Amino acid sequence: MALYLGLMTGTSLDGLDIALLDITPSSPDHERIRFIDGLDLPLPETLRTRLWQLMHCDEACFADLAAAEKALAELAASAVTRLLTRQQLSADDVTAIGSHGQTIEHRPYGFSDRPCHTPYTLQLDNPSLLAELCGIPVVADFRRRDLAAGGQAAPLAPAFHAALFSQPDQWHGLLNLGGIANLTLLPPQNSTADVIGFDTGPANCLLDAWHARHRGTAVDQDGQWAASGKVIPDLLERLLSADYFRRPLPKSTGREDFHLDWLAQHLTGDEAPADVQATLLSLTVESIVQALEQTGVSLAALTPCGGGARNGALLTQLEQRLAQGEQATPLVSCADMGWNADLLEASAFAWLAARRVLERPGNLPSVTGASGPRVLGGLYAR
Repeated sequence: MALYLGLMTGTSLDGLDIALLDITPSSPDHERIRFIDGLDLPLPETLRTRLWQLMHCDEACFADLAAAEKALAELAASAVTRLLTRQQLSADDVTAIGSHGQTIEHRPYGFSDRPCHTPYTLQLDNPSLLAELCGIPVVADFRRRDLAAGGQAAPLAPAFHAALFSQPDQWHGLLNLGGIANLTLLPPQNSTADVIGFDTGPANCLLDAWHARHRGTAVDQDGQWAASGKVIPDLLERLLSADYFRRPLPKSTGREDFHLDWLAQHLTGDEAPADVQATLLSLTVESIVQALEQTGVSLAALTPCGGGARNGALLTQLEQRLAQGEQATPLVSCADMGWNADLLEASAFAWLAARRVLERPGNLPSVTGASGPRVLGGLYAR
């Protein structure tokens, strides 16, 4: 048995996820993967506010960055201790921790309107402190090696999805509904070279931000507020005209493209806030459906995961839209597939840590656009 921990905080800032997996090599390029346990911890409000401010400031203060990194590492270390205690394990039982960190900015295309066009992705993390606090080796900085190889550095989870969920005779899809929605389309016969994966557009990032502005809390529970409003067709059409939705694959995006200032450019000021929320929910659904149609893939099933998988209004509308196509695509829950929807992404980074320790590639060039497979992440000794 080889135990790995995976840590993830998403762009929606809804919490820190930690997953404990048993990952044992089964062949020269495959592993036997078993989920053992995990936790989904809310971010302390002071840390959440600090991270949100860092994600929205033009000139990041180095002291604030350092303080946020320290607080995030301490929270992660406490989560590790709590999970290991619950499983009656010690630090010596764990091979490595895979720590994704908090994405502060993701610009795989660079800035087209600035002299420096250098693409970059920035995850706030302190793997050295985490290793010191836990006494466990830490693998971190997963994305920049893919970027260095000419890739988008995202999404990375499709490689893990392919290892877990590929079906022998049919296409299967996974839909991660975090701050940004991303699709993984898994071909039959476990052919990783043909896996399709990309960000479809906004999910929780706009829904949460608009809800926080008008209702005072970050989450529209079960999509109830969105369900109380009416979709504004003209607004939905304007939002769907964004350049990102027309970009060819491979592609990835983030809050840098979809934020409240971007939304404000399309508002007249007369809209009822609940109607805007309903329209944002439809934007998520329509951008997913359109993205699926553009791939031309007919799925046997689609499995939602991430925080948005708890949004009943979103899933209901998505299911209705998927039923309208030439071939209806049913939604199959993560639980039915034997996995926890909230902890799937954290599990992915436990697996990516294992791939780094085993010196096996962790990216899929067909997904990210990298020039080839690469071993991802840096290893920080205990």
